[in-house]
Amino acid sequence: MTVQFLSLIAALFLDRWVGDPPWLWARLPHPVVIFGKAISFLDSLLNRRSLAPSLRRLAGVAAIVILLLASLVGGYALHRLFMLLGPLGFLLEIAVAAVFLAQKSLLDHVKAVADALKAEGLAAGRRAVSMIVGRDTTVLDEAGVTRAALESLSENFADGVVAPAFWYGLFGLPGLLAYKMLNTADSMIGHKSETYLHFGWASARLDDLANWPAARLAGWLIVAAAWAGEGRIAAHRAFSVMMADHGLHRSPNSGWPEAACAGALDVALAGPRLYAGARVSEPMMNAAGRRNVSAKDILSGLGLIDRAWAGLVLVSVICMLLT
Repeated sequence: MTVQFLSLIAALFLDRWVGDPPWLWARLPHPVVIFGKAISFLDSLLNRRSLAPSLRRLAGVAAIVILLLASLVGGYALHRLFMLLGPLGFLLEIAVAAVFLAQKSLLDHVKAVADALKAEGLAAGRRAVSMIVGRDTTVLDEAGVTRAALESLSENFADGVVAPAFWYGLFGLPGLLAYKMLNTADSMIGHKSETYLHFGWASARLDDLANWPAARLAGWLIVAAAWAGEGRIAAHRAFSVMMADHGLHRSPNSGWPEAACAGALDVALAGPRLYAGARVSEPMMNAAGRRNVSAKDILSGLGLIDRAWAGLVLVSVICMLLT
């Protein structure tokens, strides 16, 4: 476990400094792309419209079980191979773990929204934020673009950084690959469309379960980051809003980091928005917070999440010392 946490710490730093180099993935398929192809294959094979809803749900359970078993076996095989390679294998495991973390990529994509708003105006900001959110961005004003960026920043910190680190810390490469397979399946087949309402049910429910501990840890890391950056008052506000408003989010997990972020920055997040022309009405988290937000609030959010990442590194160091 000590070596495992050491690998995690090194992977966190490698991801933060290097991220996902475009030159590499222009030449090689990203592992998540491979996961996506496996999910699409089982979707086309098992998700038959002719099946009754109960049988489509059962087919979805079978699909995610197959995918998770394959990722667990693949992760274990990689780890055993790396063990045979000695120091080189240790470095290769760090590199593989870093591929599945997303701190630098997340910060870069969200910073692009702030840069676009400042340099080119609202239309550019809408285009930039459309790359990281699923909502209709064409109707957003500057405050709406900013809120969308901050919500994506805090939510993806939980499931793109904290959750893979959490599962790697517990179970190594098998846990990390299984989590990423599950998370990819949820994003592809876990939504409540006619096609996936039943087939994707198991993937969506298991993804909620897998993200349960990481979302809460992410919220607490954001509270600690608020204290480290702005002091006790900001931390108290982040904690209070997190505890009071996390349940306002439609997701059982996303409300924790988003509400903590809203409190830390003293801004109102969430609220009504459009997805493919359909209005989703949700109450604001930290409704008393500022609503006239702009690009500078995105930059404040980036600093907050980077400090939360540093807190995750510190937690990993403590776990390493305790094992």
